[in-house]
Amino acid sequence: MVLPALGVMSELITAFSHKRIFGYAFVAFSSIAIAVLSFMVWGHHMFVSGQSMYAGFVFSFLSYAVAVPSAIKVYNWTATLYKGRIELKAPLLYALGFIGLFVAGGTTGLILAALAVDVHVHDTYFVVAHFHYIMVGGTVSAYMGALHFWWPKIFGRMYSEFWGRIAALTVFLGFNLTFFPQFILGYLGMPRRYHDYPPEFQFFHVLSSAGALILAFGYLLPLFYLTWSLRHGARAGANPWGAAGLEWTVSSPPPKHNFKEIPTVEHEAYTYPVAYEDK
Repeated sequence: MVLPALGVMSELITAFSHKRIFGYAFVAFSSIAIAVLSFMVWGHHMFVSGQSMYAGFVFSFLSYAVAVPSAIKVYNWTATLYKGRIELKAPLLYALGFIGLFVAGGTTGLILAALAVDVHVHDTYFVVAHFHYIMVGGTVSAYMGALHFWWPKIFGRMYSEFWGRIAALTVFLGFNLTFFPQFILGYLGMPRRYHDYPPEFQFFHVLSSAGALILAFGYLLPLFYLTWSLRHGARAGANPWGAAGLEWTVSSPPPKHNFKEIPTVEHEAYTYPVAYEDK
């Protein structure tokens, strides 16, 4: 489920740093590695189910292994940003939020891959927080970035950049306030799917509930300014971001048949003209 989000990230990072992606071959093959390894880690959900000790070792190793191609992507995205002509537009803010949340989720995944630790935190709020950092904080942040990135191309209208940035920051703040306390709760023994909890856990539950309200506001905010932009937003040009993808070479919104002739591509993926990079 996260693989499409990883592809979106490469688009956003390159577009708003105006640089060709660092180590494109490694980024591409790491996607294949993640896809292959992800099919073989299912046993890490069953460390306490009574499965074979040897199977547990194998699934633990594979769960650690999937972190390697994931880390390659993060390092290469970060290297792409280095010395780039960065524009902190709303899509890039969502992308940067993705990196932070994806790293946190991946790091706690390594903790869960450790057999001895997983016995302690299995089926607790620690697992809930880890899952949401990857699948909601990470993936949904990337999808929100994609929505803001391609919105002008889809509808031919620009949205409020100010409110786009506010929404991105609100989502990042609200998400961390919601789910980071759950790491602490899970480590302290709070089981998931329980409606009751000891009084000493009250503070962290209140923090998490408050964060959920902020997060909900951050997710609802784009509904208003994006809808507003459909009628009142400034008209978007063919390439308002200075991006290098083929979709940005036609008008916004794109014509019915996209290209009158089959386009000829004479450069590698995510490659920006040197003259444009040097500006």
